Amino acid sequence: MYETIVVGFDQSPASKAAVIEASHRIERHGGRLFLVHSVFFDAEEFGIAPEQLEKRLKIGEKVCAEAKDMITKAFGIDAHYVLCEGEPPEVIVDIAQAKKADLIVLGTYGRKGLDRLLMGSVTSQVILNSPVDTLVIKKPCSECIGSYKSILVPFDGSDFSNKALDRACQMAKTDGAEVTVLYVIPRYEEMVDFFKTESISRSLHQEAGKIISKAVNSAAALGVTPKTEIVEGQAAEKTIETALRLHVDLIVMGSHGYRGINKAIMGSTAERVILNSTCPVLVVR
Repeated sequence: MYETIVVGFDQSPASKAAVIEASHRIERHGGRLFLVHSVFFDAEEFGIAPEQLEKRLKIGEKVCAEAKDMITKAFGIDAHYVLCEGEPPEVIVDIAQAKKADLIVLGTYGRKGLDRLLMGSVTSQVILNSPVDTLVIKKPCSECIGSYKSILVPFDGSDFSNKALDRACQMAKTDGAEVTVLYVIPRYEEMVDFFKTESISRSLHQEAGKIISKAVNSAAALGVTPKTEIVEGQAAEKTIETALRLHVDLIVMGSHGYRGINKAIMGSTAERVILNSTCPVLVVR
């Protein structure tokens, strides 16, 4: 399904986890792997010490070569690496486009690190600008096996969630995974600033049933019979709660907000899920 995978690599434990996860997947399913290491050099900050750029490039070359050797020995696959100067999110997206990649994998886990990475930097910028799917790994190397047995798909009937469901079904067939489709009924009071009547509640649940039925039919057309969940509340919060309750090991979702709100990743449902989820999240384009 993913023929060419690009991994953002900076030698951190989180990016090493991304490398391990991607390597396992290619070992199982085939494909090409590219490690992308970006060396950012602030000319103003380091103008008095221009030799720092060459030093950083040499260090980058060394860690990439070591990672490539590790991948070859551990997984028996031929990895490649690309070393570039520039802003990491721009470099990762540019290389993904140049290599015709169909998946970018980034590693990060732990609330502190995720806050730092998401707020206007690498993860959010890659997801915002990437033309392909982005997988955010949120687990240590020891738990990275490159396959998933239980997948949760937050679904609201939008084009974005339909694409996510299609991708989840594809992965379910290759990994032998179980798919659960989740519909979150929004809080009516918050939507219209008015109390919810019994009639309105009934209508919202009927609408939820119709949307879930469409998801089930779409999955069935792809040869997958999903489980379903309908809950009420805030979309990101309930997605995270449901993932924990069902012990899923992957969340697959569209890149835009609830009900297809046309907004950037910052502040959207997708970002809040990535920020707070304890399992990997695949953001589908």
